[in-house]
Amino acid sequence: MPITVLLVDDQELMRMGLTMVLDAQEDITVVGEAGDGAAAITAARRLEPDVVLMDVRMPVVDGVSATEQILAAGDRTRVLVMTTFDLDEHAMGALRAGASGFLLKDTPPEDLVSAIRSVAAGDAVVSPRVTRRLLARFLDDGPQATRDPAILESLTDREREVLVHVATGRSNQEIAGLLYLSESTVKSHIGRILTKLDCRDRVQAVVLAYETGLVRPGS
Repeated sequence: MPITVLLVDDQELMRMGLTMVLDAQEDITVVGEAGDGAAAITAARRLEPDVVLMDVRMPVVDGVSATEQILAAGDRTRVLVMTTFDLDEHAMGALRAGASGFLLKDTPPEDLVSAIRSVAAGDAVVSPRVTRRLLARFLDDGPQATRDPAILESLTDREREVLVHVATGRSNQEIAGLLYLSESTVKSHIGRILTKLDCRDRVQAVVLAYETGLVRPGS
């Protein structure tokens, strides 16, 4: 079965270009389009796509609010946010809302396709470097801890250690080297962390690590 995608952008030309790129892939098909967040919510409920490629700055309902409402439905749909700037404040809001990551609008076509495949498979697509910059930029101005640290009590000491490294922007390979573990072991730890913390993916776990005060910007 192909990966089904709903395109959401207020620029028709942008949607046309994305459709051409994605429909050229054998394993991806565009099942619908929307020009604003309200239309996106309606279309997502009707079509139940695997991935919603979501713009953030749109009329009627913005991409952050649309993301919240689509994901609140609790179905299998995942949201991949598109933004013009890599430190767009709306991107952070979308990640908090449950989006599985974000892309810049000038992302090369091959990277866009790869990102959609990754999100459809349950992975996040925010790179460690971008994660670090994004969180440092937007969490530094807010309270150091906005969620109860007791959420983390279910984690083992090793899992907390792995989560700290993930939240400070290190890749699985880097974590494996620092902790003298294999990459597969690191992936297993991260999988258990996501399950215990009820996080959709790596991005949500990173946000939670900052919001509980486990990691602070700049650490």
